[in-house]
Amino acid sequence: MCGIVAYIGHREACPIILKGLHRLEYRGYDSAGVALLNGTLSVYKKKGKVNDLENFIAGKDLHAQIGMGHTRWATHGEPNDVNAHPHYSTSERIAIIHNGIIENYASLKTHLQQQGHVFHSDTDTEVFVNLIEEIQSKNNCSLEEAVRLALHEVVGAYAIVVLSKDAPNQLIAARKGSPLVIGVGQNEFFLASDATPIIEYTNEVVYVNDYEIVVIRDGKMDIQSKEAVQQTPYIQKLELALDSIEKGGYEHFMLKEIFEQPRSILDSMRGRLELKSGHLNMAGARAYEQKFIHAQRIIIVACGTSWHAGLVAEYLLEDLARIPVEVEYASEFRYRNPVLTERDIVIAISQSGETADTLAAIELAKSKGATIFGICNVVGSSIARATDAGAYTHAGPEIGVASTKAFTAQVTVLTLLAMIVGSKRGTLTDTKLRELMVELDTIPAKVEKALQLDTEIQQISEIFKDASNFLYLGRGYNFPVALEGALKLKEISYIHAEGYPAAEMKHGPIALIDENMPVVVIATKDQSYEKVVSNIQEVKARKGRIIAVVTEGDEVIPQMAEFVIEVPATSDVLMPLVSVVPLQLLSYHIAVMRGCNVDQPRNLAKSVTVE
Repeated sequence: MCGIVAYIGHREACPIILKGLHRLEYRGYDSAGVALLNGTLSVYKKKGKVNDLENFIAGKDLHAQIGMGHTRWATHGEPNDVNAHPHYSTSERIAIIHNGIIENYASLKTHLQQQGHVFHSDTDTEVFVNLIEEIQSKNNCSLEEAVRLALHEVVGAYAIVVLSKDAPNQLIAARKGSPLVIGVGQNEFFLASDATPIIEYTNEVVYVNDYEIVVIRDGKMDIQSKEAVQQTPYIQKLELALDSIEKGGYEHFMLKEIFEQPRSILDSMRGRLELKSGHLNMAGARAYEQKFIHAQRIIIVACGTSWHAGLVAEYLLEDLARIPVEVEYASEFRYRNPVLTERDIVIAISQSGETADTLAAIELAKSKGATIFGICNVVGSSIARATDAGAYTHAGPEIGVASTKAFTAQVTVLTLLAMIVGSKRGTLTDTKLRELMVELDTIPAKVEKALQLDTEIQQISEIFKDASNFLYLGRGYNFPVALEGALKLKEISYIHAEGYPAAEMKHGPIALIDENMPVVVIATKDQSYEKVVSNIQEVKARKGRIIAVVTEGDEVIPQMAEFVIEVPATSDVLMPLVSVVPLQLLSYHIAVMRGCNVDQPRNLAKSVTVE
């Protein structure tokens, strides 16, 4: 959600912080601000974009070698200048930036008001900084100790950075449940919500763990637990190239990421699909092979697009490995009392590896004794560290808020997992396994071919850009694709869209169909093809405007549909990797034609790190 950037070292802090905030814009935000420490502690903040903040501070004295910046996504309090971060304490001697939610802020605020603290915003964050000041004043202790004691009193999630006018060479940070990474340079340190603002300066990073407090002072970094126990930082090398977080000549990150899919799918298979030797490898699953072989059930937990990838995996795992699968919204799963045993495997899927609800679902499942297998894209992320085992998708950074290449990378990894488990369980014959391996190897080229439909899809988009509603229909493996197509359109064009199993249309949605209703039908050649043809006839009889995604060479559906998009033929099992591409392009072009902010759609954040 919110974005955090901070710097302490020998350079000018403000340009580094502002550039870092621009790098984090993809996370979603409604206001931005900076705090600079140079004898005085100066806070500048503004509702709107980082560009608005830059215009606001133009001409001011911004000289400082210590500072922090923030992009806020509103939770407590509407988006405005006052609620923007950073926040001062009542005395304006301490400032804080915060990503997360303090659940007990109301009771803390009442107590602090009774102690004379004055509040100017509606945020829970201002309560946090005043709590630190109150503790420091009451106990006559160091800022470091005040922060540590405050963390024992707050309930919720946080990643914080704290500066104090009384500690001019010191920066303090802490985290619980919200991501925080530290870049380690030569006598300088960079802090951020993820690595994108850091990679330009150093590739050595430390991922801060939950309940850890970081104190950086006089060129040295000290990490302790909340109980003041010294921690040894583990410095990792970033495998991230600067050009991977640039647009590379594309108008938007989303379009770049759609067109990166042939490569990202290939990268997801690299080292795992060995066609010449006929072997499949997934190191993360190897140690838990027996768990998968004897699993009585697999539960998949995820949110948003990752949940749709989980639905594809349900078909894959039940079809190829013959294991019962349940797909759960992590946000609902965590508040139930699910029946789990040691023979259950929970697969947690998240692009960022920081999704708060998915992390909470993991902790719940672990408490019940289940084995946790994580699938995420970000090395060193919280989910990667919280799970028993897992696999990275290796899709590379995804900057666009609307997920595209992450979806196909997740489905690719889940396909490989289903093939491996099916082979080990003996439910997938060697012949069928070989056939799928050969076909999976061709998918990057088939996605590349589907991307050549871009101009054709752009023309269709022009016709439907002013529609108020869309209906997406699919069956079997293409049903989750229909859901994903509808979500993409909603996310970035703000057109109401719904995805349905095609057979369910008669149980309600058919009432919506008239001459103004665009209906996108994923109707590729599979075992449900004849049934989908019947569904198309039903839509046509009610004058619905049909956009059909079909297999190349189809001669039946073009006679019925108003618009036809042909994709390369492939196995039913692998079709979602191909059929989703035209839907991504359709949503992108419609959104652009409607003048929407494609990469940063309103109200949305890339990483949902709070409930």
